[in-house]
Amino acid sequence: MNNSIDGIDRQILTLLQKDASTSVDAISDQVALSRNACWRRIKQMEEAGIIKGRVALVDPAKIGLGLPVFVMMRAADHSPDWLTKFYRAVRVLPEIIGAHRMSGDLDYVLRVQVADVADYDRFYKRLIELVPVRDISASFVMENIKDTTALPV
Repeated sequence: MNNSIDGIDRQILTLLQKDASTSVDAISDQVALSRNACWRRIKQMEEAGIIKGRVALVDPAKIGLGLPVFVMMRAADHSPDWLTKFYRAVRVLPEIIGAHRMSGDLDYVLRVQVADVADYDRFYKRLIELVPVRDISASFVMENIKDTTALPV
């Protein structure tokens, strides 16, 4: 399967993004396909990497991680050594749930999930121990208006 998908694949993806535990029988009923045809399409999309995995979405506040933070960074330098240190820091700091290299004035934006401001301060100190930064600032999320993992397929 190539990365082109049809309308039925899009319907399947929409249903799985809402609830990845939906049974193949339920999905096949909703997209008007046989169970086997639906199962084959799902398997093909998994093999093609269109479906990268299936996860449980956890409410951060209910596990004591109620403060989302966006961290904007400028690199101390752009050497391969710095980049290696930065990639390592991203891998070893579990609070980082998203890391993005940016165009424009910023080099990186990190999406971080912590318990509170004091927890963020502990994270910040560990981050700057692991990798030197030229400039770093954080914005604390006051309200999540929309926060989804579902793509508009």
